[in-house]
Amino acid sequence: MNRLALVLSCALAALPALAASAEWEGPQEPFQLYGNSYYVGTQGLSSVLITSPTGHILIDGASPKAAVQIAAHIRKLGFKLEDIRYILVSHEHFDHAGGIAELQAISGATVVTSPAAMPVLASGKTDKGDPQFGSKLPDMKPVAPIRTVRDGESVELGALSVKAHYTPGHTQGGISWTWQAAEQGKTLNMVYADSLNAIAGPGFKYSTNTLYPMAKADIERSIARVAALPCDILVTAHPDSMDLIERQAKGKAALVDPTACGRYAETGRARLAKTLAEEGTRK
Repeated sequence: MNRLALVLSCALAALPALAASAEWEGPQEPFQLYGNSYYVGTQGLSSVLITSPTGHILIDGASPKAAVQIAAHIRKLGFKLEDIRYILVSHEHFDHAGGIAELQAISGATVVTSPAAMPVLASGKTDKGDPQFGSKLPDMKPVAPIRTVRDGESVELGALSVKAHYTPGHTQGGISWTWQAAEQGKTLNMVYADSLNAIAGPGFKYSTNTLYPMAKADIERSIARVAALPCDILVTAHPDSMDLIERQAKGKAALVDPTACGRYAETGRARLAKTLAEEGTRK
């Protein structure tokens, strides 16, 4: 088993709430979410393309291996990678940002992230304050150019407007993204939610640590923030967190669920409670 496969395996083992049967980089047909928004990720790593006549916005590039599939999916839908103007980042882990360098090289897009995540993306090295730093996550190819976005700021491209909501805790630089999509005269609220899982690697505790002392407070605020978002269609950074692929197979109508963000937040609360309880038994 190579290093990447080993880390993926360990990470999956640490996420019992997710469907372990879903392969992170397994094949997945792209599909329309709603209006101008499309799922272009893999079976277990999300990526969303938001399209417009003046250019496109891509959210997340997944892993290096998944990036190849993302590019193929975009082309299969009839869009050009060269028309992608921005690549937005959920959080600075290799399974969501590791493929960005390749997609950026093809498209020439500007990467948009938070100030906390920017040094990681620029260097390709995991920050020592990352809760999973002790798990020795693989390095990523550095990306450039990078633009930072303020909390509550929107990335604008023609008629497109995608708003950043800082949701740190899983990492220090996490962002959830929201926008609106219209179809047949009906507009829905779209949410791409960052991970809300309190996953601690060796040597890290959410309850008390010096490298990221705000970790517990951050993830608690992020959970509450996602729960409060206007939310008709939810895409999570790992689609199996809310059974996106399975629901899509039932038809587009099954993707619409105004309760999804609240339910997703509850899984984050449960995970945090479990993590804190486990930390209380460790010296």
